[in-house]
Amino acid sequence: MNIELRHARIVTVIDRVGSISKAAAELSVPQSSLTAQLRRIENAVGGRLFVRSSAGVVPTSLGERLIPMLTELVQRADMVIVEAAAHASKVFRFGNSEWTPPSLHSALQSSLPATEVQTETLSPAAAVDAVRRGWLSAALVPCMSLVEPGDGTELALDTAVIVREPVWLAVPQGHPLSEEPAVETRHLASLNWVCYARDHWFHPIEKQLFTRFPRTEPEVLHYVDGHHEAMSWVRDANAAALTTPTGATSDVSLVPISGTESTEMVMVWRSGSVSRHTLARLVETVRGYYCAYARTIPRYWAWMKEHPADFPELLRYLRTA
Repeated sequence: MNIELRHARIVTVIDRVGSISKAAAELSVPQSSLTAQLRRIENAVGGRLFVRSSAGVVPTSLGERLIPMLTELVQRADMVIVEAAAHASKVFRFGNSEWTPPSLHSALQSSLPATEVQTETLSPAAAVDAVRRGWLSAALVPCMSLVEPGDGTELALDTAVIVREPVWLAVPQGHPLSEEPAVETRHLASLNWVCYARDHWFHPIEKQLFTRFPRTEPEVLHYVDGHHEAMSWVRDANAAALTTPTGATSDVSLVPISGTESTEMVMVWRSGSVSRHTLARLVETVRGYYCAYARTIPRYWAWMKEHPADFPELLRYLRTA
């Protein structure tokens, strides 16, 4: 008997779930059939790969040597399948975080007229993972720190910074702070806040700004899961929130914060998976789209024009606008 890819998948699943019965359920085969297949695989490699007990299975010394090789074989095979599908596909799948306006889809489709463009909204971490696995062609995510190196069995990711976006204050329209040219963080502790859930990508940025408040703990009304939920609390509950300007909605007021933090909006893709010509067109399309969207936020666009050094990636657009 020769070891085949399907045998490697069986061993990999058993090792991952730690149980023959759980592996049989995941693979949709009878437990007796899976046990027989495992016995044949062990005969082929010349020894037992797992020791069974009432708690499940654990690798033998032979299993500890061979299972990582079989797992890598499965991972490599999956990469081949993804790469082949990506090469054959005429669909460009683009991921975005928080929310995806229809106009972004239209801009991407216009830049790739010979290709069908599909867009998907998902969390930044999920978007990076989807790009790494080949399910997305590229994605726009906040924060370079989300794009971590792989474990050596995955293809490398490439990135391009689209814009470095400041963090501003959102308050209800007509709020006393709404007409201020800028506010200091020390003046913000007395506001009623909506903050971001601890597993949200924006939470560390918010936490960093909050460390500049006086010792008084800010009053938090609610923890939100995204910018648009935060804006609804600002509008309806007379609350304040931190946000990127493009994360705000038109029914709240935005106020710059002196010495604020900023976020990097990063486009990410798998190395070698997209041609250089297409990449250049995509990066410029997304940067141009960002500027077009920023123009719909008059106070923010005026700020960008007054502070071009803060937006080095967008200088060509700021100079010609």
